[in-house]
Amino acid sequence: MHVLVIIGALIFIFGVLLDAFETIVLPRRVRRQFRLTAWFYRYTWRPWRRITSRIKSNSRRENFLGYFGPLSLILLLVVWAGGLIFGMALLQYGFGHHVSLNNERITFWTLLYLSGETFFTLGLGDVLPAATSSRILTVVEGGMGFAFLGVVIGYIPTIYSAFSRREIEISLLDARAGSPPTAAELLARFGGCPDQTVLDKIFRDWEHWAAEVLESHLSYPALSFFRSQHSNQSWLGALTTVLDASALVIAGLESVRNEQAKITFAMARHAVVDLAQVVNARYDPEVPDRLPPAELGRLRQHLSQRGLRLKEGPEFEQKLTHLRAMYEPYAHAMGRNLVIALPPWVHLEKKKDNWQAGPWDRAIQARSLSVRVQSMEDHF
Repeated sequence: MHVLVIIGALIFIFGVLLDAFETIVLPRRVRRQFRLTAWFYRYTWRPWRRITSRIKSNSRRENFLGYFGPLSLILLLVVWAGGLIFGMALLQYGFGHHVSLNNERITFWTLLYLSGETFFTLGLGDVLPAATSSRILTVVEGGMGFAFLGVVIGYIPTIYSAFSRREIEISLLDARAGSPPTAAELLARFGGCPDQTVLDKIFRDWEHWAAEVLESHLSYPALSFFRSQHSNQSWLGALTTVLDASALVIAGLESVRNEQAKITFAMARHAVVDLAQVVNARYDPEVPDRLPPAELGRLRQHLSQRGLRLKEGPEFEQKLTHLRAMYEPYAHAMGRNLVIALPPWVHLEKKKDNWQAGPWDRAIQARSLSVRVQSMEDHF
């Protein structure tokens, strides 16, 4: 019986250590069907998302969703630590021979307590291993706990560093493509520049951003659940906007070359496909069309008002449809899974960018109006 307990404990501990190793140290190379971290996020995110669906206010819903990412990190570390403590307690139970200084009966719960205080290097000494094998296990667990805490200290700052780099570019997109960002606004603001290197540089920056997001979110899947600081911004929305704009330029935006747009589209499409697998997104054939004919007509009109023209004819529409089919199903599936709304192609009405808004806007406008009225009175 004790031999079976020891074998089971060793398998359990190995599984927890392997999962932590893959997630923190070597997450990009190893792919397995079952993984503790994937199981954890799958079965904690679902109830959290159900609770979110009952919140009516958009701002409160976003705030509640924003708690999941950071909180899940803490809970995942607790799961790993609890699993190692439980597994080492099973090993101690299998090897036996412990002594209590208070002459109390040694039970599994006593050994679980011993495992916990050893893992966190408390060293209280009220329960002692009597056999050589148990003493060796105690030393090994103390070293394991010390190493685990050291890895955790380095893991969390790495996560937040990757999150910060991601959000910087998303904040920069606000002045370039509106709030929330749209492909129509991005092209309207920069597609008509006399020097096309301006638009190409934006596409090139977002090519690098997409590559970095792919690397960081594959390495640290928890980043997918971290929300942006503004409710009308998201990493998925930014990625979709870049794909939309690239697709329009590739399909045919007159007087705009598409060499850099093709490269950016390839990198961004690579990111959206791979990350859909990370968040366990599934294809849904019933998703609504983001660009029906009426919306395409509004998009043409919006761009034409800024001096830009999309090509006409079935060839353009077929090419654009083909490009959209390469990424929209993945973006829709991720948006549904992560509760993130995809940006429109063009805004129904003019919206202020985030940098143009503020909590004192009305007071500032009223003061400005008062100053103008006073100036007119003084003039007359």
